[in-house]
Amino acid sequence: MGKIPVKIKAVVYGLSPFQQKVMPGLWKELANKITHKVTENWLSAILLVGPVVGTYSYVQNYKEREKMEHRY
Repeated sequence: MGKIPVKIKAVVYGLSPFQQKVMPGLWKELANKITHKVTENWLSAILLVGPVVGTYSYVQNYKEREKMEHRY
């Protein structure tokens, strides 16, 4: 049996460099959105960031004490 060639149409979509409005609502009132999220979830943020900052500062202090101990 012979094969009959079939023409396929392709549609290519692209963004015009003159009309690129990708997610325009994302940047509107960004400061207000961030402030609202922080005030709404401040306890969770402290419970997440507190141990991380505490551990980091403890390690930095420990390393500094080790350096100073070896100098004398």
